[in-house]
Formats: sequence, structure tokens, C-alpha cells
Amino acid sequence: MSSRAKSRDLLFRQSDVLLENARVVHHDRIETRTLALSNGRVVESTSSKAIRIDLRDHLILPGLINAHDHLQLNAIPPLPHREPFGNSYEWIDAFESHLKEPTVQAAASVPSDVRHRHGGLKNLFAGVTTVAHHDPWHDGFGDPSFPVGLLREAGWSHSLGLGLPGLDGAPRYGPPVRDSFCATPAEQPWVIHLAEGTDDVAAGELAELDVLGCLASNTVLVHGVGLTGGNVDRVIECGASVVWCPASNLGMLGRTLDPRRLFDAGRLALGTDSRLTGSRDLLDELRVAAANCDLTPQELLRLVTADASRVLRLPECGGLNDGQNADCVILRDDGDPHEALLRATRSSMRAALRCGAPVIADPDLADWFAQCGVDAVEVRLDGQPKLIARHALCHEAASMEAGLEIP
Repeated sequence: MSSRAKSRDLLFRQSDVLLENARVVHHDRIETRTLALSNGRVVESTSSKAIRIDLRDHLILPGLINAHDHLQLNAIPPLPHREPFGNSYEWIDAFESHLKEPTVQAAASVPSDVRHRHGGLKNLFAGVTTVAHHDPWHDGFGDPSFPVGLLREAGWSHSLGLGLPGLDGAPRYGPPVRDSFCATPAEQPWVIHLAEGTDDVAAGELAELDVLGCLASNTVLVHGVGLTGGNVDRVIECGASVVWCPASNLGMLGRTLDPRRLFDAGRLALGTDSRLTGSRDLLDELRVAAANCDLTPQELLRLVTADASRVLRLPECGGLNDGQNADCVILRDDGDPHEALLRATRSSMRAALRCGAPVIADPDLADWFAQCGVDAVEVRLDGQPKLIARHALCHEAASMEAGLEIP
């Protein structure tokens, strides 16, 4: 039995499930079919005793992938500023004084486990079932009750500015750039903030990374606002990828990248960054992306499913093909199925599944929780009643989330 299955069994009964009469939305096709789920995976067929859920007039989408977040930072008050920063290092320097503000100190003093779980809840409420967390691995991520799945098999460094040795021979934060890259197996992604700015410093970072020998097919560059046309050529030539975070870019830098060439090459994914600089959640990020590029709704769906799966080397995520994780988002079928995701809000989402069982859903789906042996808690999310799996709901973390009320 896989570790994923063992973790699931700690939380709810093993249940075969048939999701019937819905339209299943893939990035490249739409099917009206019964979706069979068993042992936490999508399967061709399942037992005659399977739980049957009638989802007539609904859409089933793959669980979304947030390709970049800092989970522990989502309740830290943002840094006020009037003018865009030239690069992220200027923002980091300015943030040092912001750390002295009482509200920031209070938010940062919340225990790390609670802050990480809060970041997990933020993502779950937006239909995200897998997150690439760009900071040290936290012990709480191994808890099967953590609200979302995490990218585990990956290497990372924060950035060139913080990850190269200083005068004392040590990086300012995170693993050293070259050491981390060399220690990461070629089949795993290696992630670094790069070219996060609009000035010459940002424009020169890809060449610097290339000279260090850290630009390869498994290199994942976060932000990339300062990449030149020639830089993009080089990224594509190497088979490297970029995670686009338009809300964070526009808010901090006043500009974001044009995603078209990277998207057409299959070298792009979408991330939120944290609320410290970015959008509220991935649903809002998708709308910001749509307003700032020519990608179609279908192409935007690709960014948070199949393309993110490929960029992050997560073949089990981002789709609803046989053998993939039974992680799903369920929406009402009230128009173009690809545009539905751009219209979706946390309160309008009908359900999100992990390992084939509901984690959050509307109250009329209560029997589904019961049939899977999932103990559910009644809450209100943005004014709408919801049920949340008790195992995913840390009350300390929930109290940090605006719009979430627990009676």
C-alpha cells in the first residue's frame, strides 16, 4: 500500500466512488462520463458496491495546482508602498522596517505550524489540492490531515541575492544556490526566484545563473519579469520553466511578463505567491492572469493543471486520467466549462475532493461525507454555508482566515 493510501486510511474509510452524469473537464477535452475513483486514484471501473454520487448539471475538474506559494506568510500584513520596486531585493530591504510594526510582529509570532496550516486552508478553499511551497520543508506537511498535498521531491534556493555566499561565506537565507542545484536529482524540479524585477539587476540574473551551471531542464524560475527576449529563448532552449505570479508582479513591480511564448513552449505554470505580495488565492490569480494576457480560459486551465504537473514533475496530479490522483473540483455547469473556473469563487465552488473523498462541500452533499466516513464541520465561507472535513480544519488556523466563520 502506498504512503498516500496509508495516510488516507488514517482519516476516512476506504470507499469506491462513482461520480455520475457530470461533464469531466480536461485541459484538452470534455467528456460526459462516469468518473470512477478507488484507493485514492481515478480508475477505469470499480466495485458494484461503490458509492454513487449523481452530479447531473455539474462539472468535474482536476484538483488545481498552485505552483508557487509561501504557506506560512499568508496572514502577514503586506508592506505599504507608493511606487513600484525595481527588484525584489529592494522590497526585502524595505520590509526590514515593516517587521517592527506591531501588527506584523503579532502575525509573525503565531506558531509556525498554525501559519503553515492557514496557508493550506487558503489554498483548499480555492480548489487547490497541490501546492509548491517555496521555503523549508515543515514537519507538519507530513501529517495526513494537512489540508493540501505538497510538492515533496524537489530542490530549491530562495534567489541569487539571498542564496549566494555573503562576506561570511554563508547565504542570507535558504540553501546555497550551487550546492542545492547539484544536490537535486535531474528528474526533480529545482526552484528559485529569478529576474523578479524590472531593472538591470533583474535582467542580468539569468546569465549569472547560467554561468553558475544552474540552468537546466529541471530548473524552475519563479517570476521572470526581468527576462529579456533572448533570455526567454535560452530558457526554452534549456527546457527550463517559469512560474508566473502576475498579481504579485503587478503589485510589487508594476509590471509582469508576457506569458505567450513560454506557454506555447509548454514551459509555464501559474502561482499565487503569498498574500504578503500576491492575490487572495488561485481563483483570483486566474482572473488577474486573464486580464493581463491573451491566454484563453482553456489555456489558463492548462496552467493550473496539466502544465503545472509537467513543470513540477508531478505526473499523478493535474488530470483525471486513469491512475492519477482522485483530486477534483466540482462546479455547477452553467455555461462554457472552461470559463466556469474564471467565474468560480470560494463560496460558489460545490466541492473539492482529495484522495476521492470530499474535504469541503456544500451542505446538501452531507451524505457523501457520511458515506466516506468523513466527520464534517459546519462553517460559513464568505457568507455561504459549507461543510469541511474535521481533520483538515485546525481551529487556530481557521481563526486567521477572513471570511471563514465557525459557529
